[in-house]
Amino acid sequence: MRCPFCGHGETQVLETRVSDDGDVLRRRRQCPECAKRFTTYERAELSMPAVVKKNGSRVEYSPEKLRASIGLALRKRPVAAEVIEQAIMRIESKLVSTGEKEVASERIGELIMRELKKLDKVAYIRFASVYKSFEDVDEFADAVMELQRPPLLASKGNSE
Repeated sequence: MRCPFCGHGETQVLETRVSDDGDVLRRRRQCPECAKRFTTYERAELSMPAVVKKNGSRVEYSPEKLRASIGLALRKRPVAAEVIEQAIMRIESKLVSTGEKEVASERIGELIMRELKKLDKVAYIRFASVYKSFEDVDEFADAVMELQRPPLLASKGNSE
């Protein structure tokens, strides 16, 4: 693996760990050239469905877009990178498990919101405000109230 810092062609694996569910290898690496350390995640590549946007156009699924959206919502929030990576893997797993060749962008947004709700309430509100295009303070207030409802009431009617 190439070093992301200096571009050296080979790096040394210092430690390898398997995730709890056994689907991902986490490798701690060090570059022999610049001596910097970094982490890589290795997992099986799965065929992701195409994304159908609101305007009806179809685009290739982009893990970078998913990561960027979640990263923006969680910016400056106390959530570990490993926890974020696990949330991303859960979203991607749900997308693959449908077996569908296409998925609506709205579905991806809902999956992101579900994960953010579990990870960080502030990040959830940040994402929801953009995703749901809040127009006024009342919509923010409604989203906050939804977070404050007891879990039994908030999840009524949800099948997932």
